[in-house]
Amino acid sequence: MSKGENKGGGAGRKGGGRPGGASGRSGKPSHAAGSGERDGATYGRTGKRTTGRDIGRLEPGQTPTDATLPAFRSGFACLVGRPNAGKSTLTNALVGEKVAITSSRPQTTRHTIRGIVHRPDSQLVLVDTPGLHKPRTLLGERLNDLVRETLLEVDVIGFCIAADQAVGPGDKFIAAELAELRKLRRKRPVVAIVTKTDAVQSQVVAEQLLAVSRLVDADDIVPVSALEGFQVDRLTDVLVSHLPDGPPLYPDGDLTDEPEIVMIAELVREAALEGVRDELPHSLAVVVEEMNPREGRPADDPLLDVYVHVYVERDSQKSIVIGKGGARLKDVGTRARAGIEALLGQRIHLDLRVKVAKDWQRDPKQLQRLGF
Repeated sequence: MSKGENKGGGAGRKGGGRPGGASGRSGKPSHAAGSGERDGATYGRTGKRTTGRDIGRLEPGQTPTDATLPAFRSGFACLVGRPNAGKSTLTNALVGEKVAITSSRPQTTRHTIRGIVHRPDSQLVLVDTPGLHKPRTLLGERLNDLVRETLLEVDVIGFCIAADQAVGPGDKFIAAELAELRKLRRKRPVVAIVTKTDAVQSQVVAEQLLAVSRLVDADDIVPVSALEGFQVDRLTDVLVSHLPDGPPLYPDGDLTDEPEIVMIAELVREAALEGVRDELPHSLAVVVEEMNPREGRPADDPLLDVYVHVYVERDSQKSIVIGKGGARLKDVGTRARAGIEALLGQRIHLDLRVKVAKDWQRDPKQLQRLGF
């Protein structure tokens, strides 16, 4: 069994930047029956019409109700698109912190990741999903099922189409899925998002906007650049405008509800994805086996032992991940450790081991064991 270790000695303590844990509530908001908005005014349970000019005007003896309080919007927005459309990078830009791993390799995201955007008048919960595609493995089928289930549960859908790639079969496949969705359930708003506008000239962006308008029946179309921050705030405005009235779903300050153990596994996988050949990223899976405080450490300098297994499908892939003399695995450990220490706010000892789980993407039992 090959083993690579990366000890945390010499690394400084990194505090701050830690996303919120799983303390936030999950699930859809519960809205009062009979409340809603029509012709720009708010109607409460009593049906009495209240405009913005009425807010704060209470008669003697009158108590505030949902009809007299400023409206607060909250809900879920799902980002969907073909693999490598920039969904995870956009999620991080909208949240303002890294909550999803990113890679130049397609199909990096393998589960739904929630990022939370807080505003004084709204809370937007972004659900980053795996790329929707025509599957070639059982894993691909399960990821597609996960995306479809998510689409049925959110309040607004953001359809991401990259500006630097012509509209292709993958985009048309998703557009057809969204069209079918509108037939099955109540109509959900669709915001078409043209991503990666920084990668092309303005004329190409204009042509892509026209192509997207022909591709999908969208309520809004917004071009953005997550890397440059172009129209990121504007996109938030548009997504929030489609949310229902409701209370905050998560405590102020929470940026994600991802468990730390999942985020640690994702940081290791992100580091392992860099610089590998095209076929290998799909074969990588990461599981955190144990996390234990190191015994005997001083209280002002704790150390956490983190044991992680990286799974591949073949022995030849194992040798690629480890590299000559273990050099590549050591590099993976160094980069992953930096991200994990920033997440946890303390030094760690990261123990990485590479194992073979033959054809795990097609094996139901192994998929379950690996968390899919």
